[in-house]
Parts: sequence; structure tokens; C-alpha cells
Amino acid sequence: MDKPKICAVVVSDDLEAVKRAELLADMLELRMDLVGSGWPEVARYLHKPWIATMRDSEHRGKFSGSEEERVDQLIQAVTLGANIIDVELDCPALGDLAKSVKGRSRCMVSYHDWDGTPPLEQLSGIVQRQFAAGAEICKVVTMARNVYDNLAVLKLLGLFPWIDIISFAMGPVGALSRVLSPLSGGYLTYASIDETSGSAPGQMSVEALRKIYRMISL
Repeated sequence: MDKPKICAVVVSDDLEAVKRAELLADMLELRMDLVGSGWPEVARYLHKPWIATMRDSEHRGKFSGSEEERVDQLIQAVTLGANIIDVELDCPALGDLAKSVKGRSRCMVSYHDWDGTPPLEQLSGIVQRQFAAGAEICKVVTMARNVYDNLAVLKLLGLFPWIDIISFAMGPVGALSRVLSPLSGGYLTYASIDETSGSAPGQMSVEALRKIYRMISL
């Protein structure tokens, strides 16, 4: 079994916290919208491979500019070395953006359901749409309302063994899927850089998650 890959989410310009997280994480996600206008300076500081993410209010983020400006900043992130860009499935510019960064950065196409977890058949259809739209990595994140929702997002991983997929559930009930996802074939799982900097419900710190994997010798 491959070592589970942890991506620590950077939500501020606290470089000391980023430095500590880099020691435990395999990758970093730079939430450009949460860091704010100073995100390029933080990006230049990163030493691990990183994901560029810019969420607007429609996608539970804080970017308030135009869609064109959002896309331009994602492209700027690629020029600054982003290994992956995270683009929502319903982004109007998805097709053009995926083509423009191809060969320079991998395009992750993401889908979030903040209300619940759709049936497995529907989740499968979402991955097919992501792949058809040009995704090199497919990300499907739902909200767990019961323990069985964990099973749905984990089963999704086995349906597309030829695609890099990130699939887990949010919320306290979904914490189990966050741990098990990379052990079940998921590309990576996310963690906060510390106990006070979570970017999504149920997200645990990179230190806590790494401790769990060490306990099971991974």
C-alpha cells in the first residue's frame, strides 16, 4: 500500500505555521481567496508541491471579484509554480482554463455538495462529467449525514481505477472517510495546517492526521 498523501490547507499568511505544516504534509493547498491579496508572496515561500484554489462566494469562498479576474489569478498561480489548479465543475471557463494550463499544471475539477451525499450512481455521473470536461484529477466532496455516506464516497474510488480521484465526506460524521480515502485508493486527503485553521467541517489538523497514520504504521 502506498503511503497516504496529506495536503495541508493554507488559509492565511502565517508563514511560521506554513513552515511547521510543510514538515508533516506531502502537499499544500493555497486557498488564495482566504489568504487575500498577499497570496503571491505566500506562494513564493512554499517548498512542497501545491494546489491553487480560488473560491468565490457561490462556492463558499471569499473572492469577490469577477469570474474573469478569478481565472486570471489561477493562471497567475500556474506561472508562480502551482502544480495543480482546483476549478469547480460548474465554472463557465473550465474548458478553456483546462486547455490553457495543460502541460504546465494539472487541472483538478471539483464538486462539493454541502447539503448531503447523493447516491453512488449520481456520484459516478459527476466523475464522468468531470473527466469529460478535461479533469486530470477529479474531486468529489459531500456532506455526511450518516455513517453510510462514508461508504458511498469511498466506493466511488473503486469505480474509476484509471483516474486520480479525491473523494470524501465533510462534517463530524465524515471524518472517517477523510482518514480512509487515501487508504482506499484516493489521490490525497486534506488537513488544516493547525488545530485552529480548518477550511471545511470535519477537517482535522495535519499533525493529528499524521499521528493516525503513524499508529497504523503508514
